Amino acid sequence: PTRNRETERSSMASSATMLAVVLLVLAAAQPARACYSRVFSFGDSLADTGNYRYVYGNDTGPRLPYGETFFHRATGRFSNGRIVVDFIADALGLPFVRPYWSGRSSEDFAGGANFAVGAATALSPEVLWEHGFTAARADLVHLDMEMKWFRDLLHLLCPTDVADCVDMMNKSLFLVGEIGGNDYNVPLTSLVPVEKIRSFAPSVISKISSIITDLIGLGAKTLLVPGNLPIGCLPVYLTMYQSDDTGDYESDTGCIRWMNEFSRYHNKLLVDELEKLRKLHPSVSIIYADYYGAAMEIFVSPSQFGESRTLWFTHEIT
Repeated sequence: PTRNRETERSSMASSATMLAVVLLVLAAAQPARACYSRVFSFGDSLADTGNYRYVYGNDTGPRLPYGETFFHRATGRFSNGRIVVDFIADALGLPFVRPYWSGRSSEDFAGGANFAVGAATALSPEVLWEHGFTAARADLVHLDMEMKWFRDLLHLLCPTDVADCVDMMNKSLFLVGEIGGNDYNVPLTSLVPVEKIRSFAPSVISKISSIITDLIGLGAKTLLVPGNLPIGCLPVYLTMYQSDDTGDYESDTGCIRWMNEFSRYHNKLLVDELEKLRKLHPSVSIIYADYYGAAMEIFVSPSQFGESRTLWFTHEIT
């Protein structure tokens, strides 16, 4: 596999981190158990329930130990157990969300559909290349592709007229992301200066915003939009960007300071954009999911979650 694929898989948060995120999401979702009839999910490996192996070939999909703790087999999830969208579906009394590429009939998608694919980006490879990020793979799945699959599904669910799906859209929960992390992984793994990556972030946010707008136009009324994780805590980057300068690391976590600052920058842009969308669509509920804050609780206070340490080989902070 390429370095970008390795980065995507390394980017999965630990099961403890995912638990913190799930608790956050369920707190909002639980009171609305009967409100949603389906869940539709877009994004990358943090939300992929099995599309990767259909898109890229079964021999490239995640293998054990992925899946070992809950399903006791590899299911196509980039996790040792369930992922956030699984817990959301369960909290709503719905079946686990089926990967889009594993279904055939409208009955297969009675509980919704998952369009997320491991390694997916918000922007297309062509746009990444235009920004000078030439390491982007030509076969990357991106949000426009996932949105096309969704439109194709609408024609399956409502063959006479897609407008007939509006009521179903109104009663569905849409998980849009996490997405965008891999747009940054491409240049970060190529050691592109962070200043150039920062200047590119608004383009990522704009694409996420346009997809949300498209979904609202089709009838979506409730959208959950996660932010980026603290990428400065990922082992792949702690290894790649090792430094002898203790000032490069956060004193309370050992994570790379400037990388986490970049994650917060992306999240601030996203939060601001979601607020603009709320004003444009006051009848739509657009919820920001703070994956960064949930994950940082683990890194700052691991003992509260049954972990003695979270970073096993970080630069020592004295």
